[in-house]
Amino acid sequence: MEFRVTKSNESLVAPCEPTPSETLDLSRIDRLPVLRCNARTLHVFEPIGPHGAVGSTIRDALAKALVPYYPLAGRLSSDGSTIECTSDGVWFVEASADCSLRSVGYFEDVTMIPFDRLLPSPPPENQGVDPLVLMQITEFEGDGFVMGLTFCHTICDGLGAAQFLNAIGEFARKVNPLTVTPVWHRDFLPPPQLPTPATLPPPNFTLPDYHLVQANIDIPLDDRITRLKDEFMKESLKHCSTFEIVAAALWRNRTQAVHGLGSESRTMKLVFFANCRPLVAPPLPKGFYGNCFFPVTISASSETLARASIVEVIRMIQEAKARLPEEFSDWVKEDGGRKKEDPFAPPLGYDTLFLSEWGRLGFNQVDYGNGPPLHVVPMQGSPVIPVAIVGSLPLPKKGIRLMTWCVQDHHLQPFLNSVTSIFPH
Repeated sequence: MEFRVTKSNESLVAPCEPTPSETLDLSRIDRLPVLRCNARTLHVFEPIGPHGAVGSTIRDALAKALVPYYPLAGRLSSDGSTIECTSDGVWFVEASADCSLRSVGYFEDVTMIPFDRLLPSPPPENQGVDPLVLMQITEFEGDGFVMGLTFCHTICDGLGAAQFLNAIGEFARKVNPLTVTPVWHRDFLPPPQLPTPATLPPPNFTLPDYHLVQANIDIPLDDRITRLKDEFMKESLKHCSTFEIVAAALWRNRTQAVHGLGSESRTMKLVFFANCRPLVAPPLPKGFYGNCFFPVTISASSETLARASIVEVIRMIQEAKARLPEEFSDWVKEDGGRKKEDPFAPPLGYDTLFLSEWGRLGFNQVDYGNGPPLHVVPMQGSPVIPVAIVGSLPLPKKGIRLMTWCVQDHHLQPFLNSVTSIFPH
């Protein structure tokens, strides 16, 4: 359905109280060149008050949240190593749509979402600012609103960004004091013995000539997941998580669709990013909202992977996760100064699948006054880097929505047929 979005107010929202004017060092992980990018998401909510009031409600709550989270109102230095705490603010846009959310199906069909209209455009060049956070609140006719969010990944990982949004929600609901007090604490890792990644040459990546297509796979939390957990327990005498089951099925069955049995064997990689907060010593303080994760990379030949059972692939994933503490520790120490392959720059291409778990980040718990979001929708990052995101089904449904941009058009139907044979609707 076509609809118009009218932007009525665009401005910077600064902290509502004076905040420190200082320069803060970013952590060794924050400074990684791969994080010099923006994460863009849409968050769909039911109404939180009289029609026309949502923008001012969230604007006021944002100004309050930027007092304890004042670094987010600052600017990234040109070399990406520090945050200049300028109190310039967050770019905030108020908008209205000429239809109801119900009439567009609450955007459950993400392939129909006009991201360009619901995500904030950057400030005009004459403003002379480059905000770390941009937010657009689009109010629909009487039945809810969409928050379009653009977040600089350098300053927060997913857990940190969700922590900030939850703080805005608490201020909107007049919760005082905040449940979690933010803590900067970006000096938790020693500086590298090798040259910092920013000084190393960028990886050699030739842009492929293919284009990935989007597909969503909805997985109810039914007895199929339970049976696979029981099967893994019976064969391995270990527990496995729902994420591990979904990751194993996705990786194996995508491989079957892309490189079927009988084709030339290739090295396939699965990469997902693990929260490393539990691996830091001494422990990170509650309220830390910076980047703290490390890539888990698993490799297997396409022939081996295509022939493997789900249980066998889950075992590969668990074995890779078990190596995480040692690999993270080696990266922190830089292995005595010997130059190694950068784990944050795995091979890019059709044979490497990136997987991200969003269900545990905290976005689905944000509440601005009328309950959590109906659903959270990420925007595709690249048309040539295969990605899948494990999220949640739109409320009130319960289950998993697997959002994928990981196959070319001619592989799409075999891929869908293969995965849905394991998780039938």
